[in-house]
Amino acid sequence: MAYKPDETLLLKYLGASPILRIIDFFLDNPLSDYSKNEIVKNLEMGRATFFKYWRELEKSGAVKVIRKVGRATMYQLDRENEVVKQLIKLDMALARKAMEKAVEEYKKPVAVRND
Repeated sequence: MAYKPDETLLLKYLGASPILRIIDFFLDNPLSDYSKNEIVKNLEMGRATFFKYWRELEKSGAVKVIRKVGRATMYQLDRENEVVKQLIKLDMALARKAMEKAVEEYKKPVAVRND
C-alpha cells in the first residue's frame, strides 16, 4: 500500500513539497530504514523529482546511512540534526493539538430529538 502524504498533519500545515513529503515519510515510519527505491515507490514520486531533493537532504545532514543490504544503501532521518529535531517537535505539537480538538468534540453534548 502506498504512503498517503496528503493525510498527515505536518503536510496539511506546511504544504506537500517534495522535500517535506520525503521527511514526512520518515517521520511516519521511524522504526525502519529504507533504500532510495523503496522511498520513491512508497511516495509515488517521480525519480527525477526525488533525486533532486534527496541530494539536498543528504547535503543538509537530514538523512543518514544506516547500513548496506547487498547493493542497497538504507537510510533514516538523522534525529540528531537540529532541523529534523524541530520538525519532529512540530509534528508532535500538531498531533497533540489535533488530539485535544478531537477530545473536545467528543465531550460535546449530543442533542437528542424526541419525535
